[in-house]
Amino acid sequence: MIRIKLSDLLGKHKMTQKSLADAAHIRPATISKMYYEEVKRIDIRHINSICKAFDCEISDLFEYI
Repeated sequence: MIRIKLSDLLGKHKMTQKSLADAAHIRPATISKMYYEEVKRIDIRHINSICKAFDCEISDLFEYI
């Protein structure tokens, strides 16, 4: 199972879902689905945008359990 650690990153950077959506140019509904780990697939461009917004690695965003 793959865990999306978006909630951890948002907390660490003291950022809201809305502010991330604005910074990463991703629809707020998409960010919300990722936050609650309800998303079934993720666009590579979204991963790139989120990593760029947080200045992080892919491993900071995902965890394989």
